[in-house]
Amino acid sequence: MNAGRIFDIQRFSIHDGPGIRTTVFLKGCPLRCLWCGNPESIDPKPQLSYVADKCIACGECFKVCKPNALSKDTAGKAVVDRARCTNSGDCAPVCDPKALEMVGRDMAVDDVIEVVLRDRDYYAQSGGGLTLSGGEPLLQPEFAEDLFHAAKNHGIHCCIETSGYATWDVFERLRRVVDLWLFDFKETDPRLHEKFTGRENQTILERLQQLHDAGAAILLRCPMIPGHNARKEHLDGIVALSRRLPRLGGVELLPYYDLWRAKLKRFGLTAHLPESVKPPTRETVKSWNAYLRDRGVRVRG
Repeated sequence: MNAGRIFDIQRFSIHDGPGIRTTVFLKGCPLRCLWCGNPESIDPKPQLSYVADKCIACGECFKVCKPNALSKDTAGKAVVDRARCTNSGDCAPVCDPKALEMVGRDMAVDDVIEVVLRDRDYYAQSGGGLTLSGGEPLLQPEFAEDLFHAAKNHGIHCCIETSGYATWDVFERLRRVVDLWLFDFKETDPRLHEKFTGRENQTILERLQQLHDAGAAILLRCPMIPGHNARKEHLDGIVALSRRLPRLGGVELLPYYDLWRAKLKRFGLTAHLPESVKPPTRETVKSWNAYLRDRGVRVRG
Protein backbone atom coordinates (compact mmCIF):
# COMPACT_ATOMS: atom_id res chain seq x y z
CA MET A 1 0.00 0.00 0.00
CA ASN A 2 1.06 3.61 -0.58
CA ALA A 3 2.46 5.91 2.07
CA GLY A 4 1.20 9.46 2.43
CA ARG A 5 2.87 12.60 3.67
CA ILE A 6 0.93 13.79 6.71
CA PHE A 7 1.43 16.77 8.97
CA ASP A 8 -1.22 16.09 11.59
CA ILE A 9 -3.90 13.66 12.74
CA GLN A 10 -6.66 15.11 14.89
CA ARG A 11 -8.96 12.80 16.79
CA PHE A 12 -12.38 13.87 18.12
CA SER A 13 -12.81 16.45 15.38
CA ILE A 14 -16.32 17.88 15.10
CA HIS A 15 -15.90 20.47 12.33
CA ASP A 16 -14.79 18.33 9.39
CA GLY A 17 -17.94 16.47 8.49
CA PRO A 18 -20.80 14.84 10.40
CA GLY A 19 -20.39 13.38 13.87
CA ILE A 20 -17.14 12.74 15.70
CA ARG A 21 -14.31 12.23 13.24
CA THR A 22 -10.61 11.64 12.89
CA THR A 23 -9.14 14.17 10.47
CA VAL A 24 -5.94 13.30 8.67
CA PHE A 25 -4.14 16.35 7.26
CA LEU A 26 -2.02 15.80 4.16
CA LYS A 27 0.85 18.03 3.12
CA GLY A 28 0.98 19.98 -0.13
CA CYS A 29 -1.43 22.42 -1.76
CA PRO A 30 -1.64 24.03 -5.25
CA LEU A 31 -3.39 27.13 -3.87
CA ARG A 32 -1.84 30.01 -1.95
CA CYS A 33 -4.83 31.42 -0.10
CA LEU A 34 -4.00 34.66 1.69
CA TRP A 35 -5.89 33.45 4.77
CA CYS A 36 -4.67 29.84 4.81
CA GLY A 37 -5.45 28.34 8.22
CA ASN A 38 -2.74 25.69 7.85
CA PRO A 39 0.25 27.47 6.29
CA GLU A 40 2.47 24.51 7.21
CA SER A 41 0.41 22.41 4.80
CA ILE A 42 1.31 24.29 1.62
CA ASP A 43 4.84 22.99 1.02
CA PRO A 44 4.74 19.24 0.29
CA LYS A 45 8.15 18.75 1.89
CA PRO A 46 8.78 18.34 5.64
CA GLN A 47 9.48 21.64 7.42
CA LEU A 48 11.28 22.61 10.59
CA SER A 49 9.13 24.07 13.35
CA TYR A 50 10.82 26.12 16.05
CA VAL A 51 9.15 27.42 19.22
CA ALA A 52 11.64 29.64 21.03
CA ASP A 53 9.68 29.57 24.28
CA LYS A 54 10.40 25.83 24.59
CA CYS A 55 14.15 26.19 24.08
CA ILE A 56 16.22 25.53 27.23
CA ALA A 57 19.54 26.64 25.69
CA CYS A 58 21.10 23.20 26.07
CA GLY A 59 23.15 23.65 22.90
CA GLU A 60 22.69 20.11 21.57
CA CYS A 61 21.18 21.31 18.28
CA PHE A 62 24.27 23.36 17.38
CA LYS A 63 26.39 20.21 17.40
CA VAL A 64 24.41 18.49 14.63
CA CYS A 65 23.36 21.36 12.35
CA LYS A 66 25.50 20.78 9.25
CA PRO A 67 24.44 23.88 7.28
CA ASN A 68 25.18 26.09 10.33
CA ALA A 69 21.67 27.47 10.22
CA LEU A 70 21.47 27.79 14.03
CA SER A 71 22.98 30.55 16.10
CA LYS A 72 22.61 31.69 19.72
CA ASP A 73 20.79 34.72 21.03
CA THR A 74 21.96 36.59 24.13
CA ALA A 75 20.28 34.01 26.37
CA GLY A 76 21.89 31.08 24.59
CA LYS A 77 18.69 30.03 22.85
CA ALA A 78 18.64 28.89 19.26
CA VAL A 79 17.91 31.26 16.40
CA VAL A 80 17.07 29.67 13.03
CA ASP A 81 18.47 31.18 9.84
CA ARG A 82 15.77 30.08 7.39
CA ALA A 83 17.89 31.03 4.39
CA ARG A 84 20.52 28.49 5.45
CA CYS A 85 18.21 25.81 6.86
CA THR A 86 17.82 22.77 4.58
CA ASN A 87 15.01 21.20 6.64
CA SER A 88 17.05 18.01 6.97
CA GLY A 89 15.69 17.55 10.49
CA ASP A 90 19.00 16.53 12.08
CA CYS A 91 18.42 18.94 14.95
CA ALA A 92 14.95 17.73 15.91
CA PRO A 93 15.85 14.32 17.46
CA VAL A 94 18.39 15.89 19.85
CA CYS A 95 15.94 18.56 21.07
CA ASP A 96 14.45 17.01 24.21
CA PRO A 97 12.06 19.90 25.00
CA LYS A 98 10.68 19.68 21.43
CA ALA A 99 11.46 23.29 20.61
CA LEU A 100 12.68 21.98 17.25
CA GLU A 101 10.41 19.53 15.44
CA MET A 102 9.91 18.36 11.90
CA VAL A 103 6.38 18.75 10.56
CA GLY A 104 5.48 16.38 7.77
CA ARG A 105 6.10 12.64 7.94
CA ASP A 106 5.43 9.68 5.69
CA MET A 107 2.96 7.17 7.09
CA ALA A 108 1.74 3.89 5.64
CA VAL A 109 -1.97 3.29 5.21
CA ASP A 110 -1.97 0.57 7.88
CA ASP A 111 -0.40 2.92 10.42
CA VAL A 112 -2.96 5.64 9.75
CA ILE A 113 -5.88 3.22 9.90
CA GLU A 114 -4.62 1.93 13.24
CA VAL A 115 -5.06 5.45 14.63
CA VAL A 116 -8.43 5.92 12.94
CA LEU A 117 -9.83 2.66 14.34
CA ARG A 118 -9.16 3.70 17.93
CA ASP A 119 -12.36 5.77 17.88
CA ARG A 120 -14.63 3.59 15.76
CA ASP A 121 -17.16 3.29 18.62
CA TYR A 122 -17.55 7.06 18.64
CA TYR A 123 -18.08 7.07 14.87
CA ALA A 124 -20.83 4.48 15.21
CA GLN A 125 -22.61 6.44 17.95
CA SER A 126 -22.33 9.87 16.32
CA GLY A 127 -22.44 9.12 12.60
CA GLY A 128 -18.82 10.18 12.28
CA GLY A 129 -15.81 8.70 10.55
CA LEU A 130 -12.63 9.61 8.68
CA THR A 131 -11.93 12.93 6.95
CA LEU A 132 -8.97 13.71 4.72
CA SER A 133 -7.97 17.36 4.70
CA GLY A 134 -4.87 19.38 4.10
CA GLY A 135 -3.36 21.09 2.30
CA GLU A 136 -5.01 19.47 -0.67
CA PRO A 137 -5.52 15.71 -0.30
CA LEU A 138 -6.18 15.33 -4.03
CA LEU A 139 -2.45 15.90 -4.56
CA GLN A 140 -1.92 12.44 -3.07
CA PRO A 141 -4.66 10.45 -4.86
CA GLU A 142 -3.10 6.98 -4.60
CA PHE A 143 -2.68 7.28 -0.86
CA ALA A 144 -6.15 8.80 -0.43
CA GLU A 145 -7.73 5.99 -2.41
CA ASP A 146 -5.89 3.26 -0.50
CA LEU A 147 -6.71 4.86 2.85
CA PHE A 148 -10.40 5.19 2.01
CA HIS A 149 -10.56 1.60 0.78
CA ALA A 150 -9.03 0.47 4.08
CA ALA A 151 -11.55 2.57 6.01
CA LYS A 152 -14.43 1.17 3.95
CA ASN A 153 -13.29 -2.35 4.81
CA HIS A 154 -14.06 -1.44 8.44
CA GLY A 155 -17.39 0.20 7.63
CA ILE A 156 -16.13 3.75 8.30
CA HIS A 157 -17.79 6.80 6.73
CA CYS A 158 -15.34 8.77 4.53
CA CYS A 159 -15.17 12.53 3.83
CA ILE A 160 -12.65 14.54 1.89
CA GLU A 161 -12.10 18.28 2.07
CA THR A 162 -10.87 19.75 -1.19
CA SER A 163 -10.37 23.03 -3.00
CA GLY A 164 -11.41 21.26 -6.19
CA TYR A 165 -8.22 22.16 -8.01
CA ALA A 166 -7.35 18.83 -9.65
CA THR A 167 -7.93 16.94 -12.88
CA TRP A 168 -11.21 15.08 -13.30
CA ASP A 169 -9.52 11.65 -13.37
CA VAL A 170 -8.49 12.20 -9.74
CA PHE A 171 -12.10 12.85 -8.75
CA GLU A 172 -13.21 9.88 -10.81
CA ARG A 173 -10.94 7.43 -9.02
CA LEU A 174 -11.98 8.70 -5.56
CA ARG A 175 -15.70 9.34 -5.87
CA ARG A 176 -16.56 5.65 -5.42
CA VAL A 177 -14.96 5.59 -1.98
CA VAL A 178 -15.95 9.07 -0.74
CA ASP A 179 -19.27 9.39 1.08
CA LEU A 180 -19.21 13.18 1.38
CA TRP A 181 -17.23 15.88 -0.41
CA LEU A 182 -16.50 19.01 1.61
CA PHE A 183 -15.93 21.32 -1.34
CA ASP A 184 -14.28 24.64 -0.47
CA PHE A 185 -15.40 27.53 -2.67
CA LYS A 186 -13.23 30.59 -2.13
CA GLU A 187 -14.38 33.37 -4.44
CA THR A 188 -16.91 33.97 -7.23
CA ASP A 189 -15.06 36.65 -9.18
CA PRO A 190 -12.37 34.98 -11.36
CA ARG A 191 -9.96 37.90 -11.10
CA LEU A 192 -10.27 38.13 -7.33
CA HIS A 193 -10.02 34.36 -6.97
CA GLU A 194 -6.65 34.42 -8.65
CA LYS A 195 -5.59 37.39 -6.52
CA PHE A 196 -6.65 35.69 -3.28
CA THR A 197 -5.50 32.12 -4.03
CA GLY A 198 -2.96 32.29 -6.85
CA ARG A 199 -5.17 30.14 -9.11
CA GLU A 200 -8.10 30.66 -11.49
CA ASN A 201 -11.49 29.32 -10.46
CA GLN A 202 -12.75 27.96 -13.79
CA THR A 203 -11.19 24.54 -13.18
CA ILE A 204 -12.70 24.46 -9.70
CA LEU A 205 -16.18 25.33 -10.96
CA GLU A 206 -15.94 22.70 -13.71
CA ARG A 207 -14.97 19.99 -11.23
CA LEU A 208 -17.77 21.01 -8.87
CA GLN A 209 -20.33 20.74 -11.67
CA GLN A 210 -18.93 17.40 -12.86
CA LEU A 211 -18.92 16.00 -9.34
CA HIS A 212 -22.52 17.14 -8.81
CA ASP A 213 -23.66 15.69 -12.14
CA ALA A 214 -22.01 12.38 -11.24
CA GLY A 215 -24.32 12.15 -8.22
CA ALA A 216 -21.79 12.83 -5.46
CA ALA A 217 -22.90 14.08 -2.04
CA ILE A 218 -21.45 17.58 -1.68
CA LEU A 219 -21.42 20.20 1.06
CA LEU A 220 -20.23 23.55 -0.27
CA ARG A 221 -18.03 25.28 2.30
CA CYS A 222 -17.24 28.95 1.82
CA PRO A 223 -14.60 30.77 3.87
CA MET A 224 -15.69 34.36 4.49
CA ILE A 225 -12.89 36.89 4.89
CA PRO A 226 -13.81 40.47 5.85
CA GLY A 227 -12.54 43.03 3.36
CA HIS A 228 -11.92 40.32 0.77
CA ASN A 229 -14.58 37.80 -0.27
CA ALA A 230 -17.12 38.74 2.42
CA ARG A 231 -19.08 40.84 -0.05
CA LYS A 232 -22.65 40.94 -1.31
CA GLU A 233 -21.41 40.07 -4.81
CA HIS A 234 -19.79 36.87 -3.55
CA LEU A 235 -22.87 35.92 -1.52
CA ASP A 236 -24.93 36.43 -4.69
CA GLY A 237 -22.45 34.20 -6.49
CA ILE A 238 -22.98 31.48 -3.89
CA VAL A 239 -26.75 31.79 -4.37
CA ALA A 240 -26.40 31.47 -8.14
CA LEU A 241 -24.06 28.52 -7.81
CA SER A 242 -26.38 26.65 -5.42
CA ARG A 243 -29.25 27.11 -7.89
CA ARG A 244 -27.16 25.42 -10.60
CA LEU A 245 -26.56 22.49 -8.25
CA PRO A 246 -30.03 21.29 -7.19
CA ARG A 247 -28.69 18.16 -5.45
CA LEU A 248 -26.20 20.13 -3.36
CA GLY A 249 -26.34 19.03 0.27
CA GLY A 250 -26.13 22.59 1.52
CA VAL A 251 -23.85 25.56 2.04
CA GLU A 252 -21.74 26.19 5.12
CA LEU A 253 -20.14 29.59 5.64
CA LEU A 254 -16.79 29.45 7.41
CA PRO A 255 -16.07 32.76 9.19
CA TYR A 256 -12.46 33.88 9.14
CA TYR A 257 -10.30 33.26 12.19
CA ASP A 258 -6.74 34.42 12.74
CA LEU A 259 -5.19 31.67 14.88
CA TRP A 260 -3.03 30.72 11.90
CA ARG A 261 -0.86 33.80 12.44
CA ALA A 262 0.76 32.18 15.45
CA LYS A 263 2.05 29.39 13.19
CA LEU A 264 3.96 31.69 10.87
CA LYS A 265 6.82 32.36 13.28
CA ARG A 266 7.21 28.62 13.95
CA PHE A 267 7.98 28.00 10.29
CA GLY A 268 9.66 31.27 9.34
CA LEU A 269 6.78 32.21 7.05
CA THR A 270 5.49 35.65 6.09
CA ALA A 271 1.87 36.80 6.37
CA HIS A 272 0.22 38.01 3.18
CA LEU A 273 -3.01 39.14 4.81
CA PRO A 274 -2.95 42.46 6.71
CA GLU A 275 -3.32 42.26 10.49
CA SER A 276 -6.16 44.74 10.13
CA VAL A 277 -8.32 41.86 8.88
CA LYS A 278 -10.21 40.62 11.94
CA PRO A 279 -12.71 37.79 12.51
CA PRO A 280 -16.33 38.83 11.90
CA THR A 281 -18.79 39.24 14.75
CA ARG A 282 -21.41 36.60 15.45
CA GLU A 283 -24.08 39.04 14.30
CA THR A 284 -22.31 39.54 10.98
CA VAL A 285 -22.13 35.80 10.39
CA LYS A 286 -25.84 35.48 11.21
CA SER A 287 -26.61 38.20 8.67
CA TRP A 288 -24.65 36.35 5.97
CA ASN A 289 -26.53 33.14 6.69
CA ALA A 290 -29.86 34.95 6.71
CA TYR A 291 -29.05 36.56 3.36
CA LEU A 292 -28.53 33.12 1.81
CA ARG A 293 -31.59 31.56 3.48
CA ASP A 294 -33.82 34.40 2.28
CA ARG A 295 -32.79 33.49 -1.26
CA GLY A 296 -33.58 29.81 -0.93
CA VAL A 297 -30.15 28.45 -0.07
CA ARG A 298 -30.01 25.49 2.29
CA VAL A 299 -27.57 26.79 4.90
CA ARG A 300 -25.78 24.50 7.33
CA GLY A 301 -24.75 25.82 10.71
